[in-house]
Amino acid sequence: MKKVQLLSPAGNLTKLKIALDFGADAVYGGVSHFSLRNRAGKNFDFETFEQGISYAHSKNKKVYAAVNGFPFNHQIKLLEKHISQMAEIKPDAFIIAAPGVVRLAKKLAPQIPIHLSTQANVLNILDAEVFYEMGVKRIVAAREMSLKDAIEIKKHLPDLEIEIFVHGSMCFAFSGRCLISSLQNGRVPNRGSCANDCRFDYEYYVKDHENDKLIPFTNELYVKAPDNPAMIRIEEEEGVGSHIFNSKDLNLSGHLKEILDSGAIDALKIEGRTKSTYYAGITARTYKMALQDYYENKFRPELYQNELNTLKNRGFTDGYIIRRPYEKLDTQNHFTAISEGSFQVSGEVLENGEAFMCKYTTKKGDTLEIVAPLDSQIPLIENEIGKIYQVNEKYYLTLHKIITDEDKELDVIHSGNIHSVKLPAKLPSYSFLRVPLIQGI
Repeated sequence: MKKVQLLSPAGNLTKLKIALDFGADAVYGGVSHFSLRNRAGKNFDFETFEQGISYAHSKNKKVYAAVNGFPFNHQIKLLEKHISQMAEIKPDAFIIAAPGVVRLAKKLAPQIPIHLSTQANVLNILDAEVFYEMGVKRIVAAREMSLKDAIEIKKHLPDLEIEIFVHGSMCFAFSGRCLISSLQNGRVPNRGSCANDCRFDYEYYVKDHENDKLIPFTNELYVKAPDNPAMIRIEEEEGVGSHIFNSKDLNLSGHLKEILDSGAIDALKIEGRTKSTYYAGITARTYKMALQDYYENKFRPELYQNELNTLKNRGFTDGYIIRRPYEKLDTQNHFTAISEGSFQVSGEVLENGEAFMCKYTTKKGDTLEIVAPLDSQIPLIENEIGKIYQVNEKYYLTLHKIITDEDKELDVIHSGNIHSVKLPAKLPSYSFLRVPLIQGI
């Protein structure tokens, strides 16, 4: 059976390592604004990106370099230099959106495979065939594509790989074509600097016709198109605002069996280069678990959902791949820009595994759950520093003493403390320590 690749976001070198350690088969990231994530691109330079490639290759895994911004004429020379420099550090593929850039990359770096970005909005056989004939090895399908369409493309072009998004933020517009951020902030979404205006807490104002001033409107507001009888209610919560455009986050963990059974999909992609290290680890770990379960003829969607619920999110939707959005009414979150997950990260274990950095107030005697890469070896031990123990399939840590790397003993440590805390035994690199925000979880 063909194994489907799991592809995770790499916003910086640490997130790259975490994603790979926690189960990703490959990661994607980039250097500079050409990578379509300005903030994430600034967290890599060519040196650290090359280090990431070496790290991935040492684990027999892959790194794909995003070059999927849309350049203006005055940037072409800079783009040529960027592609040539990136080719020298030997990523496993370029992710490109614009057909002109595809042709340029084929000319400058013919040895580097090309994956077509979701920004190219491939939805059908005709477009897929054009890019395939240009030499594209894989298309990252538009998020609006259905599974049925993917199956048809695979039948027509069996050698063309198809990659789909399975988790992460959803653009309010058609795969990055929104210009609200550009109009309001001068930050262009499809060139890497979207300000996420769709997530804003909007307030309503009405014009006072007597003095021509705008005044807040705090009751329910109804809008309709002149030629359409449908009324749309827009309600603003006092002190909070209203979320008019705010799309829920994509989550296809419960549909993986159907997706994989189709045989049309070659790679599953997780969005989120600018998200946290915990997000990078948990999403990679959860979807890797789901893939392993699938190949072992078992499937536990409730377990995957419980893990993904620990992440900050906007609520979840299954997007477009399984059914069309007009068939359901759950594609927008009208309540919050983002919600806390069900767990709080208390600590992040250092790469050496001997200590952790505090991320949340921790006291002596607190019980912290240990979340490590799948199939990790967790030592069961108790000593003067603390106790590591197992309950069913989960591992926990209780600290008898909080001792920093300066050998200072504390009763409590708070987030932001720059000193690491010693562990009773060595844990796998980049493991997380967490506590439930809701009792009984």
